Amino acid sequence: MESVERAGSCRAPDFEDFVRRRRSALLRSARRMVHDPMDAEDLLQMALLSTYQYWDGIVDKSLAYGYVRRVMINTRTARWRARRLEEIPTDQVPDSGVDDSSQSLGDRAVLMGLLAALPAGQRTIVVLRIWEQMSVRETAQALGVSDGTVKSAMHRGLERMRQEIEVRGGADRFLAGLADSGAPASRG
Repeated sequence: MESVERAGSCRAPDFEDFVRRRRSALLRSARRMVHDPMDAEDLLQMALLSTYQYWDGIVDKSLAYGYVRRVMINTRTARWRARRLEEIPTDQVPDSGVDDSSQSLGDRAVLMGLLAALPAGQRTIVVLRIWEQMSVRETAQALGVSDGTVKSAMHRGLERMRQEIEVRGGADRFLAGLADSGAPASRG
């Protein structure tokens, strides 16, 4: 915070006042977005730095708190996406056998087709919840929507996928796969 405050005192004294008044609330928000307190501090610092760069462009300073929160959400989402691409070092190399992957490639193609049948928002939520195994809250925070929106979109998305599966004639195998992933497999 010191670097932002020092920079703020040079060009934007109202930014420095804003940081002093809202820092605690912003830090609480950051801590809800990430689990590690140090990561929360880093997230807040990145958001404040980004906000400072555009501070003069924020005409209504009463909206600055919401602006900083949105910057934190976007920054967290970008960092989360970047971390998913990194390799994680381990002490043991995983055992990798040679399997005939033709069935899994076929399943993947069907699954991609099912996902393609969903609207973009539902598809994103289904992927984050099931394949990325994010909680409802984490998904909502990453996308900037309410928990209820995630739940209803997830429900509608899975229902649409079930309908597509039945139309395509492979209901038993795919519904079992959804049940294994933690999603509700059937209604009756």
